[in-house]
Amino acid sequence: MRSERISGPGVWLLGIRPRTLTMAAVPVAVGGALAWSLGSGVDHLTFAVTMACAILIQIGTNLFNDASDGLRGADGPDRLGPLRITGAGLATARQVRRAALTCFVLALAAGLYLVTVGGMFILVIGLASLAAGYAYSSGPRPLSYGPWGEAYVVGFFGIIAVAGSYNLQSQQLPDLAVVLTGLAIGCPAAAVLLVNNVRDLEADTRAGRRTLAARLGAPTARWLYALLMLAPYPLLIVALGFPHSGLALLALPLSVWLIVMFRKQAAGPAMNQQLARTAISQALIGILLLVGLLR
Repeated sequence: MRSERISGPGVWLLGIRPRTLTMAAVPVAVGGALAWSLGSGVDHLTFAVTMACAILIQIGTNLFNDASDGLRGADGPDRLGPLRITGAGLATARQVRRAALTCFVLALAAGLYLVTVGGMFILVIGLASLAAGYAYSSGPRPLSYGPWGEAYVVGFFGIIAVAGSYNLQSQQLPDLAVVLTGLAIGCPAAAVLLVNNVRDLEADTRAGRRTLAARLGAPTARWLYALLMLAPYPLLIVALGFPHSGLALLALPLSVWLIVMFRKQAAGPAMNQQLARTAISQALIGILLLVGLLR
């Protein structure tokens, strides 16, 4: 079995899902760069703590998801995606939840410093992020078991993360340009989850999960994927104008290629590569945007 070859730190590395962490890091970096491009200085300590909090919340959310899905039987032997440590018996649900809670407590402790910098706005964002991270997979009605998962990702891995990071650096409330930039960053992140849910459509249905992909059906979900992948480009142009957003257009060919590939793919393990490449596309858009904002 695969689980026999994984032990110690490797188990927890698998549990935190390192490839997903760019989705937490990119919007924080973009929000800080937006503030800098508009004339704010860079508070390096605040930026580092913001990044740490975002990544800790992402890891905690991943671990709560691992434990909850393992207990609910959603990560059984017929799983098409990457190995999950609870479902594979590499760790108990109690151990995984304890690790998730530790991440949230550390994020909360670090976040107290951010509240001294950003005030009530940051306090509300921080508490909402922790609550949503837990509610994504836990509680009587997990977000991941309904049609709101993609909206959650757009909100918390796009708009809220960009707006919060921008506020901490600029000491100003986000305007429409910041919100639209956050929306642009959140759309491809939501596309990552959509690929995951199309891949797992049959297994999710058996487990009682009525995700957005299940509600729409695979053909319509593939069209939604195309929309999410193309939306960042006009959004960034409207929000920031061509000089700042122009470099991000260099990622458009990759987005188009991924749309074409996804249209032809059968649901199954082959979509794991599609998922990883979609996450890369979001990171690429973010990196190109950073260069455009900071040059």
